[in-house]
Amino acid sequence: MPLTAATLVTPQGDPLPDPAATTAEALGWMRGFPPPPERRVRFDDPAGYGSFPRNRWAFSHMRELAPTANVWRGAGAPRPLPAAARPIDPRSVHFEAMGTGEEGDFAAMLWHTYADSVIVLHRGEVVYEAYWGEGRPERPHICYSVTKSFVGILAATLAAEGRLDPNTLVPHYLPEMAGSAYADATLRDVMDMRIGVQYSEVYTDPRAEVHDYARAGGMLPRPAGYAGPGGFYDFLPTLRKQGGHGAGFTYKTVNTEVLAWVLRRVSGLPLAELLSQRIWQPIGAEQDAYFLVDALGTESGGGGLNCTLRDLARFGELMRHGGRVDGAQVLPAAAIAETAAGGSPAAFTAGGYDQLAGWSYRNMWWVTHNPHGACMARGIHGQSLYVDPKAEMVIARFAAHPWASSVGNDPLTLPAFHAMGEALLARD
Repeated sequence: MPLTAATLVTPQGDPLPDPAATTAEALGWMRGFPPPPERRVRFDDPAGYGSFPRNRWAFSHMRELAPTANVWRGAGAPRPLPAAARPIDPRSVHFEAMGTGEEGDFAAMLWHTYADSVIVLHRGEVVYEAYWGEGRPERPHICYSVTKSFVGILAATLAAEGRLDPNTLVPHYLPEMAGSAYADATLRDVMDMRIGVQYSEVYTDPRAEVHDYARAGGMLPRPAGYAGPGGFYDFLPTLRKQGGHGAGFTYKTVNTEVLAWVLRRVSGLPLAELLSQRIWQPIGAEQDAYFLVDALGTESGGGGLNCTLRDLARFGELMRHGGRVDGAQVLPAAAIAETAAGGSPAAFTAGGYDQLAGWSYRNMWWVTHNPHGACMARGIHGQSLYVDPKAEMVIARFAAHPWASSVGNDPLTLPAFHAMGEALLARD
């Protein structure tokens, strides 16, 4: 059966908006010189610059909305991403939607997950690449929580090099956190999101602490008379413990911000410079990336990276090759192997991700434990980096889905990504 209205709904069962009618072009967002007031998207927009459908413009233009820190690509030539001699037609790759069993194809998945762009690499060659709406090959797009996986692999790298010890308590590196929820937490607890901290990540709850975090970090406008924390370094020590550490998986962005702070302290570098030196330059990125920053210029390690689709795919290739680029070991093989092996599926079950049964979480990466050994970096509204070692495949996708949580697009995305890997294996 083709995809129907039964599949194309929010988790609450409400119908999703028409993808064609909600593009920035169709709605006229930021068109004209100047744009009409009712068609402007600004950081302090009362409706929220990240709300649908404004996000269909905003996610490709974050540098025009908020302050940023640059991630230099280096002076060398970009590493080529050659076109494959045998491209693949996305309409030929079929899958069954999770939950309903309805049939769809890869192209339909992209349309109905409001994709801005996608690239599929097979053995390092481009078998499919496409851009829609505001997506451009040269234009960075916000990665949201895909950012976490960069931070996690940098931490795993420094651990493999002996520069930090995952079994050490957080205050050893950050004395400022001694009175916080992290006073008795190890870095391993942080890296695997097994922290007991009073903090809600429910975006639809206006009282959730995720909004306090975003206001402190400059990612949301502050109301008149705001007297809260002025940045990440002020906000993180205010977090209080709730439950124990080291038990079940609980996904909370503040854990990554703590880890990013540790990376800066240990390396002596801003996160943007560390990423440039250790990953962005070695992979041969085509374009600079950038981070959203707070009022002090501190990068958002939990969700603030913006980069081009092709450069995100290059990072996926680095992971697929065990930390090597053209045979040179760029990141420690042990850090990649440990990450890809995953964490505890039993601990992951506590997180309540029913659509991800059997998965685990390690070093800020989502590990499927499926027959292909795939792992993912995931961000709200559909940001995805999928590494499938068995199929020798990497998929990167940017999107602006109406529903922030991945539960809104996983029923189509996950089976479609796996089906693409199966299709590439079948044609060998």
